[in-house]
Amino acid sequence: MSLEQLRKGRVAVLFGGSSAEREVSLNSGRTVIEALQSLGLDVIGVDPSTPDWASQLAGVGFAFIILHGPGGEDGSMQGALQTLGIPYTGSGVLGSALAMDKTRSKQLWQGIGLATAGFDTLHEDTDWQGVIDRFGKVFVKPACEGSSIGMSSADSASALRAAFELARQYAGEVLAEQFIAGPEYTVAILGDRALPSIRLETDNEFYDYQAKYVSDDTRYHCPSGLEASEEAEVAALSLQAFRSLGCAVWGRVDLMRDTDGRFQVLEVNTVPGMTSHSLVPMAAAASGMSIAQLVQRIVELSLEEER
Repeated sequence: MSLEQLRKGRVAVLFGGSSAEREVSLNSGRTVIEALQSLGLDVIGVDPSTPDWASQLAGVGFAFIILHGPGGEDGSMQGALQTLGIPYTGSGVLGSALAMDKTRSKQLWQGIGLATAGFDTLHEDTDWQGVIDRFGKVFVKPACEGSSIGMSSADSASALRAAFELARQYAGEVLAEQFIAGPEYTVAILGDRALPSIRLETDNEFYDYQAKYVSDDTRYHCPSGLEASEEAEVAALSLQAFRSLGCAVWGRVDLMRDTDGRFQVLEVNTVPGMTSHSLVPMAAAASGMSIAQLVQRIVELSLEEER
């Protein structure tokens, strides 16, 4: 199937959903719908939180998934669309499921020798002081949420227990990740290439939901200020982390740089945001691509995928 053939049919944009990232997804979806319409496509927006959402896919020949978090980014929607025989954007079932689970992503990276911060999975009977003794300060997060939802820091046993209680409100395991003192970077992936890295600066303790989607004080540096050799290093690491999970087409890899200058992978996002504050459109713009061109390339790459 080609873009020209898509123009003869209907494209569904799946957005909204019922995850904690619903509002972000709604904003991303509006951006994608506008971009697809500018490409001359017949577009329908479908929100899976509505009871009759599946029936709205009747006659749809292709789906653009812009659902963030559980239910859209974890392989379940990808599997549903494959069952229905509807081609879709982005990673398949396996890559989506693995990338959504931060614990298993990090276990895999450790297994193949990719640099990633030390971590532990927290439970009701965790030795809270033991985790602090082993790692010092940690960031605690739900293993299967995005956008820093449910995330907080802890540097004592009591603070760790409180952070666990906050994170456990969300589905899935709770992860404690060793604090890395250094700048945060993000690298957008488009096909077989890494787009220019972005260095993030915020006055908040970390790049949290407020810094990502609300604050106008967050600083984005693109180009990020890395030397050419460092840019090549972070690009290669990001591509390796992305591919190792079975991810495809597009996504975003988040990394930190420690005090020794080493880049360490935090996580992979298989359906990154496409809002006015989002990072993949920013990296694409640095490469000379408009949002419409970015969306078109995502569609073209997705059509080339073998499912």
